[in-house]
Amino acid sequence: MPASLLMVLATLLFATMGVCVKLASDEYGAGEIVFYRGLVGVLVIAAMSRWQGQSLRTAVPGMHFWRSLSGVLALSLWFYSIGKLPLATAMTLNYMSSVWMALFLIGGGVLMGSARVDPRLVAAVLLGFCGVALVLRPTMDEQQLWYGLAGLLSGMLSALAYLQVTSLGRAGEPEYRIVFYFSLGGIAAGALTTLATGDWHGHSLRGSALLLAVGLLATAAQLSMTRAYSRGKTLVNASLQYLGIVFSFLYGALLFGDALTPSALLGMCLIIVAGLAATLLRSRSTPADSQHSTLES
Repeated sequence: MPASLLMVLATLLFATMGVCVKLASDEYGAGEIVFYRGLVGVLVIAAMSRWQGQSLRTAVPGMHFWRSLSGVLALSLWFYSIGKLPLATAMTLNYMSSVWMALFLIGGGVLMGSARVDPRLVAAVLLGFCGVALVLRPTMDEQQLWYGLAGLLSGMLSALAYLQVTSLGRAGEPEYRIVFYFSLGGIAAGALTTLATGDWHGHSLRGSALLLAVGLLATAAQLSMTRAYSRGKTLVNASLQYLGIVFSFLYGALLFGDALTPSALLGMCLIIVAGLAATLLRSRSTPADSQHSTLES
């Protein structure tokens, strides 16, 4: 399958996973969903690696720990926000990760005493945050704003996870192993969170099916996206990745009756433009980061 079709498939699978997470939130807490999503991922990747004769042993467990910590926190906050926000809003805030990456690049340049910070990158960051302001404006009551901030924070932590994925790639860790240990981290974090809150719920047939769907859809989406980035052009893939927001908007309108104001739609467009601009500018200045979006969610 061509890289472009793989990317479209991955975005559709991630958006569909978001639907399942939103539906499962009626019966389970975010920690439980993260736990079962990780459990399914671990079982699938372990079975695949065994079938293909691949090893899951790693020489850099510490690097996997920090990548899993930031990635699982991002995932948990994203699932938390999906439960209470319109699906497209939660998806858009998580997709702010590209803008956060640009902000980190600017901050790193300043701290390292770089003589020049690309003003186009600064403009992309500012445009992205203008988009966030427009997206959150319709949900300014206190409770909704909290969920919006959780979604925004999930994007920032995702950006940190992407940086760590890049480091793991440079250390020679294959994608399937990174996904495996990320899923293990989800099991641990989800279990600890749910034990701390005492929020374990019993299972219904509907709930069990939704949890299984979340794990399978997430794993299939990760594998499709990984293959798309390995075959296709980074900027084309990054552009197609934002179809996830479109799919989420359609799902939200059709399944949940989500109503988005013109200002929220404008904000989403600004975030998409800012994310694409940031991806293009970063790929020119830091080619090693070109694979940063292949392993998250």
